[in-house]
Amino acid sequence: MDLLLDYFASAADAGQRADKILAASTQVVSRVRLKKAFDAGKVTINGIAVPAKHKLQPGDRIKALIEPEVHTVPSPSAQTIDLSVLYEDEHLIAINKASGMVTHPGNGTAEDTLVHALLDYCGDALSTIGAPLRPGIVHRLDKETSGVIVVAKSDAAHLALARAFAGRELDKRYRAMLRGAPATESGSCRGAIFRHPVHRTKMAVVTKGRVAHTDWRVLQRFGHLASMVECVLHTGRTHQIRVHMSHAGFPLLGDSLYGFKPAGFPLAIPRVMLHAERLRLRHPITEDLLDLHAPLPEDFVSIASQLDA
Repeated sequence: MDLLLDYFASAADAGQRADKILAASTQVVSRVRLKKAFDAGKVTINGIAVPAKHKLQPGDRIKALIEPEVHTVPSPSAQTIDLSVLYEDEHLIAINKASGMVTHPGNGTAEDTLVHALLDYCGDALSTIGAPLRPGIVHRLDKETSGVIVVAKSDAAHLALARAFAGRELDKRYRAMLRGAPATESGSCRGAIFRHPVHRTKMAVVTKGRVAHTDWRVLQRFGHLASMVECVLHTGRTHQIRVHMSHAGFPLLGDSLYGFKPAGFPLAIPRVMLHAERLRLRHPITEDLLDLHAPLPEDFVSIASQLDA
């Protein structure tokens, strides 16, 4: 079955290419499928078919009819894996994802992703959007990032959640441990982010990147060696906190991709020290306010305790 994407451009999207905004607004459709839709004339803005490079204006309504995906990765099967459930009803489920767990299957993944666990826990009660590889998956956390992730159980909830994430209608707060300590107690990073021009596995702050905004405040200092900060995301770019804090001169502990060097650091760091601590949003169906909180994981507590000793 074809998938219909329906997106309203915001003021922050003004002047951006339609294909890039659509790609960023949904995490269930590949760029290849989006390109096919543009090439086939199945993407319209305000009812008129447009090319991929069309520049958006605030208020533009983008509709894209996406053909079903041809999968080279086997469809996932249910696997019994422990999940820490923060909230659940008939429309959605919120999980405190463990570090080390991949969100959904892909090339090279094993049968231990969050989707495998959800298929066992929820059975058929997951949104069909994104199936079979990403049923219910509205947003992602990096493999090493722990914390709150919301999954849709109904298609109506999935579409509403996707609009909320794309429209930045959520309060997303992360806890991060940094190498070094900022001189001020709080700050803001607004460097635009796009794929690194040379290292294609990395993102970078670049002049012609997509608008990105992270606010941060120091929660705890460990001399000049390290610090604990809270980061508030106002946009949702790939690796946003990791890129912004590294660009500011304070890479996350354990994040060798963005500049952390273990040599000379007194502790062994087990992973990228990033935790999605809190997510506040309107329920996609009832519109009640949901305030989802994932407790600080043991590795954060342990490292902070050792650094503070």
